[in-house]
Amino acid sequence: MHHSLLELLKRPQFDASRDLPAIGLAALTIMLGWMGDAARQALRYERSAILEQQEWWRAVSGHFVHLGWSHLWLNLAGCLLVWFLFRRDYRLLQWLVIVVVSLGVMSGGFLLLNPRLEWYVGLSGLLHGLFAAGMLSWLQDRSWESWLMLAIFAAKLAWEQLLGPLPFTDASAGGPVVVDAHFYGALGGVLAAALLLGRARMKTRV
Repeated sequence: MHHSLLELLKRPQFDASRDLPAIGLAALTIMLGWMGDAARQALRYERSAILEQQEWWRAVSGHFVHLGWSHLWLNLAGCLLVWFLFRRDYRLLQWLVIVVVSLGVMSGGFLLLNPRLEWYVGLSGLLHGLFAAGMLSWLQDRSWESWLMLAIFAAKLAWEQLLGPLPFTDASAGGPVVVDAHFYGALGGVLAAALLLGRARMKTRV
C-alpha cells in the first residue's frame, strides 16, 4: 500500500474496528483527568509503590494519567496524529499487541534502567510506540514520505537522548519530560511491529 498524504485524505472517515478503541483511549484519559490529583496519585507509575508495596497496576495505569490538562491535551493531539496517519496499517488485535509490548518495554525499562525515576505519568511514551510501529509499516512500500518521516522521528529521539527535551516541551507539558519514556516506547513499538510484520511475511510465503 502506498502511503501518501493524498491517499490518507481519501481514507474513510470512520472505521469502528480501528476508531472506537482510539475514542475509548481518549475518553479514558479525559475521565481520569476529571478525577484530578487523587487519581493521579493513586495510579501514577511510582517505583517504591511497585517494588515495595507490590502495586503492580501502576506499571500500566501510570501511562494514562497526566500532570494536568495541558499535558493531557498535548498527548491527545499526538493520539489524533497517530490515528490520522496509521489507523489502517494494523488490525485491532495487532494494535493491542503493540500497546501491550510498548507499555511492557517502557515500564520494564524504568524499573531496570532508571532506578532514580521515582514517578512518571503520561501517554507520550505509548504514543511514540504507536508512531514507531506505524512508521515500520510505512517503510514496507519505501515511499519518500516514509523515509522523511522516519528521519524526523529518529532525529527527535536522538536529540532527546543527547541533549534532553526539545525546547519548550517542559512548559507545554506542565512539568519535566522523561525522554527515556519516548525512547523505550519507540523501541517497544518497533519490536512489536517487527514481530507482527515478520509473521505476516511468513504467512504469505506459505
